[in-house]
Amino acid sequence: MAKKKSPDEVKHRPADPNVMGLRAEVLEQPITQTLEINYMPYAMSVIISRAIPEIDGFKPSHRKLLYTMYDMGLLTKARTKSANIVGQTMRLNPHGDQAIYDTMVRLSRGYGALLHPFVDSKGNFGKVYSRDMAWAASRYTEAKLDGICAELFRDIDQDTVDFVDNYDGSMKEPSLLPTTFPNVLVSANQGIAVGMASNLCGFNLEEVCEATIAYMKDENCDLLSLLKAPDFPTGGQLLYDGNQMADIYATGRGSFQVRARWRYVKEENVIEIYEIPYTTTAEAIMDKVTELVKGGKLKEIADMRDETDLSGLKLTIDLKRGTDPDKLMQKLFKATPLQDSFPCNFNILIAGMPKVMGVREILQEWTAWRIEGVRRRTWFIQKKKKDKLHLLKGLKKILLDIDKAIKIIRDTELDAEVIPNLMIGFGIDQIQAEYVADIRLRNINKEYILKRVAETEDLEKEIEDLQDILDNPKRVKTIIAGELKDVVKKYPAPRRTEIVYEYQTAVEDEAEDDTPDYPVHVFLSREGYLKKITPQSLRMASDQKYKEGDGPSQYWEATNRAELLVFSDRQQCYKSRLSDFDDAKASVLGDYLPSKLGMDPGEGVVWACLTNDYSGHLLFFFANGKAARVELSAYQTQTRRKKLTGAYSDKSPLVSAFLLKEDLELAVTSSEGRCLVFHTAVLAPKTTRNTQGVGVMTLKPKRRVESVRTLEELPVTDLARYRAKSLPIMGALLKPEDKGEKQMSLLEE
Repeated sequence: MAKKKSPDEVKHRPADPNVMGLRAEVLEQPITQTLEINYMPYAMSVIISRAIPEIDGFKPSHRKLLYTMYDMGLLTKARTKSANIVGQTMRLNPHGDQAIYDTMVRLSRGYGALLHPFVDSKGNFGKVYSRDMAWAASRYTEAKLDGICAELFRDIDQDTVDFVDNYDGSMKEPSLLPTTFPNVLVSANQGIAVGMASNLCGFNLEEVCEATIAYMKDENCDLLSLLKAPDFPTGGQLLYDGNQMADIYATGRGSFQVRARWRYVKEENVIEIYEIPYTTTAEAIMDKVTELVKGGKLKEIADMRDETDLSGLKLTIDLKRGTDPDKLMQKLFKATPLQDSFPCNFNILIAGMPKVMGVREILQEWTAWRIEGVRRRTWFIQKKKKDKLHLLKGLKKILLDIDKAIKIIRDTELDAEVIPNLMIGFGIDQIQAEYVADIRLRNINKEYILKRVAETEDLEKEIEDLQDILDNPKRVKTIIAGELKDVVKKYPAPRRTEIVYEYQTAVEDEAEDDTPDYPVHVFLSREGYLKKITPQSLRMASDQKYKEGDGPSQYWEATNRAELLVFSDRQQCYKSRLSDFDDAKASVLGDYLPSKLGMDPGEGVVWACLTNDYSGHLLFFFANGKAARVELSAYQTQTRRKKLTGAYSDKSPLVSAFLLKEDLELAVTSSEGRCLVFHTAVLAPKTTRNTQGVGVMTLKPKRRVESVRTLEELPVTDLARYRAKSLPIMGALLKPEDKGEKQMSLLEE
């Protein structure tokens, strides 16, 4: 009997032999195995080797480029063509020249994406605040390392970091750069990996160094008082929220608002914007303003132009006569990227593992890493000095009898026996004997040997001091603190982003709504046609026109500023304002809501309601006998989204819906001919829009709820017969005289 294969075993089935006249086999592989073998290595490669920065603040592409430039001597030499640098970097970075050059551009002084650029550039490198300003090709530009890179490579040749093989094993490259300051917090960095991302904002160098020194003294120090807020090379104003910033510092996640800086030139009646948020571009701002002006939402602007030149960014807005510049800017901050949020996600690779950390934890990791680097450097220097001391001790023994050393060398017949004979003659080891044997003839004098031997005492003191550093963590931290102070002195940089502690709140920022407000009558048909008619127009002609087979469904008396919530048969809610609809007449069909609101193909309207303040509750009744009471405020959004998914439960068809301003009694009837009357106050409100609700009517198999009506619409004489004492309940059978002919559609109270 053939052995039965398990589902996880790889199977083969013959392919169609007629395809290109060849016989082949198609490999069938379980999806879990495909993910593990093919997808996971790719995902980890992107996370570890490409997109997420490490504790030195660099991604591999940054590190390879900067180390190549350092290896080329561009820290001290003159600039060279960027194309030359790109070509040399390919020995470490197996990517195309354009990808490498793009990396160089983003690190350059000309591009301006970093508070402290690492590449001293010459030529057109574009601008971070411009989307359309393309940088010149690498053959036209020149570059070298900026002065601050000396802090990145200090002591790199003293075993401070590990070196690894490059991609083809032909040369070595550093796994990290031994930065003397927390570059991971100073340089902004963004990366998108597979299943995760990283977005680090930059901080002022002086504030970072002071905070690091304070942290090494006291791990519980108040970081917010030292590291005040992020800083960006494009400047702008940071709207400071203490609780928000404290949360970002603690968790490494969150966002804050940055707005543009501007000035009003009264003589020319123009607004000049000269600093914008780091997350946007001048072109994006101008596109949005143009859109608002064309849409009639910004009537105060006569013209807007980009006057950016060699002196820097400048967007100029010409104002119409009588315009208040402050009010206009509040409108622009609200409606355009002139005010934008920066989302923080401090995701950093620590020992090859991605980790989201707060600022304190980042300082902890960087300090521990830097301490290890200083200890490695100290041990390296100490070893060199110990080796030298060992040689000098051998030389000291020669001092006792120089003539004997000369005689041993002169009397030795074979060259290979010189070292062994010196070792035997003076009791020294091979390394010391090699050193003695290599001394030039002119240096075999007492003066030279005495000078060398005199160094022994100094070397012993230095070695002892170095050992004390290795044994004393406080001394290591003192060395790091001293280096941080030197960095601040060498590379002073004032804060570029202004911190604004007092500013108008979002409610105060709202520009006055200039939408005209007047009473209107609103009609909604069963097929989804909506008409907004003024009272004057309705008095002139009150007979409503509908398509054949269509008819009235809902009616409201409202105002032009009321918000319309339209619920579809796919559990989605579309939000709009009545002001978005043109005034119509009774003789027209009106606006077809599925088209007007951009509904999905085949999606239809089942119910709608109007609100001005999102007060009250929505009551949904489903065919399975359940009812859900949801707070109307659950449909209010700060971002003014036009479409909400999961507007109500999809577990059972919707039978009826109500907007409750106050509780009332409702009558529920089933397809079995039963009825129950209950008070809506017994239903507890929920904040989850798609809640399944609670049972109201108990139904027999294949029975469903048919209608829900108010008591005014229910022709019942004996209400006590149908009132429910508890829920859920089956209800009582309707008497013949209580059965009404009128069926209620989806109506609003």
